[in-house]
Amino acid sequence: MVYLDYAANTPTDERVLAEFCEANQTYFGNPNSLHPLGFAAKEKMDCVTEKITQLLNLQEQEIIYTSGASESNNMAIKGIARTSRHIGKHIISSGLEHSSVSGTLTYLQEQGYEIDLVSVTKEGKIDCEHLRELLRKDTVLVTVCAVDSELGIGQPVEEIAKILVEYPNCHLHVDATQALGKVQYNFQCGDTISFTPHKFFGINGCGILLRRKTCIMEPLIHGGVSTTMYRSGTPVVAMAAAMEKAIELAVTEYEQRLACVRENNTYLRRELQKMESVMINSPSTSVPHILNISVPGIRGYEMQERLAEQGVCLSAKSACAVKKTPSKPVFLLTKDKKRAISSFRISMSHQTTKEELEEFLRCLRSCVEALNP
Repeated sequence: MVYLDYAANTPTDERVLAEFCEANQTYFGNPNSLHPLGFAAKEKMDCVTEKITQLLNLQEQEIIYTSGASESNNMAIKGIARTSRHIGKHIISSGLEHSSVSGTLTYLQEQGYEIDLVSVTKEGKIDCEHLRELLRKDTVLVTVCAVDSELGIGQPVEEIAKILVEYPNCHLHVDATQALGKVQYNFQCGDTISFTPHKFFGINGCGILLRRKTCIMEPLIHGGVSTTMYRSGTPVVAMAAAMEKAIELAVTEYEQRLACVRENNTYLRRELQKMESVMINSPSTSVPHILNISVPGIRGYEMQERLAEQGVCLSAKSACAVKKTPSKPVFLLTKDKKRAISSFRISMSHQTTKEELEEFLRCLRSCVEALNP
């Protein structure tokens, strides 16, 4: 079996799993309970939060624990939009966003909010000049991804944040789900920032939303006591401890992991360029973990299915995207619908071996010959 879908999910690191099991068995009291086991759980929760604060160099942000990045994105976008509706109902985003962002914006549009999509450059970067043109006095939110999930293009978040300084009523939400562990992201850029550890060898079912303390949101969940007024529910100490461990490993092993992925990416690009039938969609400036390609004449989902039959696991698009439709990011970048329909994503990690890539290339050649003789 060859696994090349690390952008969708990663296997839990044994050290993260060990941290989860230990915390789950030791700190099983409710952190809100007023007894010794509750106090111990609360102390552990506070300690974990402080460690995450230090690891990510957070200064004016509150850590909100959630069930994942999709909830974090929904909470931030809906929460800011609802709180700011007396100022305006204009929101700016891009066509590169994950469905948990674009779907939330569609929901708000149905509630009377006006959504504008900013253009991207030939390199797939958000066009900051066009962003300036779109910004208005009633713009209350700009929401962008730090790294998109299909092409792996890093966005100029710091430049966007500087532009928004001139618009004090406009907040910036950043979906950093594909950024942590892949790039050196500055967590000072953004009023709210979302991510989830299952993208960097953590556990599924948990996530984080960072909220700048000056940013007021309306919560999605009401009632109950938690670590914050913005997200009700009993704090899960073991999940938080496991997240802290996954973040620690992603930060401390960043250079070592990145070097492995860069080597894999260089090798794979070189071999794919030898294949006349393959078009590489991801720019050379994309993160090396994600490589999007197209084989004209063969639909991406069909290629995915054929490769799966040979034991190769990858995605035609983001795992949460609508199936059997053109890739929006690829079409946005190439302006070629056929190329977008035939695109699929290879995503690697430091665990990916050269032998796995060689097997993938063998299977790819076999599929291309069978489907497009």
